[in-house]
Amino acid sequence: QVQLVESGGGLVQTGGSLRLSCAASGRTFGNYGMGWFRQAPGKEREFVARISWSGSSTYYTDSVKGRFTISRDNAKNTVYLQMNSLKPEDTAVYYCAADKTPYRLSTAVSSNWYWGQGTQVTVSS
Repeated sequence: QVQLVESGGGLVQTGGSLRLSCAASGRTFGNYGMGWFRQAPGKEREFVARISWSGSSTYYTDSVKGRFTISRDNAKNTVYLQMNSLKPEDTAVYYCAADKTPYRLSTAVSSNWYWGQGTQVTVSS
């Protein structure tokens, strides 16, 4: 059973920073891609960033490029999302996701991910 536990959300002013963490357990962490998604009130869940199993490849949605950085520490079974220059439109519940398929790169919101419980990020104007 794969378990994902997120932490690091909170309330921050526009222009501020937050670092989200996601600790994974239940399988060999380093064989699977990881991702971050978010869901704002009244909106569909959307892709934010993903990182390959080794950490050598990353990909971001356009709206966060240059502001967010995804990284992972396979020795600690943890993936991170560093969020800088936050904007009110970044306000959402952020979900950590673990790919169900090893050595795959994906950005789609689908049933092919294990999901964390979510952590609230609120950016005040």
